[in-house]
Amino acid sequence: MNLNHNTSETPWEESEVVVSTTFDFPMSLIVWNDEVNTFEWVIETLIDVCNHSEEQAEQCAMIIHTKGKYAVKHGDYDILKPMCDAITERGIGATIEELQQKNSY
Repeated sequence: MNLNHNTSETPWEESEVVVSTTFDFPMSLIVWNDEVNTFEWVIETLIDVCNHSEEQAEQCAMIIHTKGKYAVKHGDYDILKPMCDAITERGIGATIEELQQKNSY
């Protein structure tokens, strides 16, 4: 590699970087904490409904418990809606929310 600054050749290839300002998965499935459902029931529900691994479901349940809510899944509304319905049918609070875009200045 020639690093001579007097040459017009650069040792790297120039490329254009495109930064997307939209989300691939614009919605979040939020599960809410309550004083009724057990950890085991929430974990079982996340495994059955959201196809989480046992470890992932346990981590989500702990975050839901400590933070009051947690986005357990991201995706399109049409995919998340049946999951949300299945979770609420099991007596667990769940909603679908639009992701909020954050500035990264």
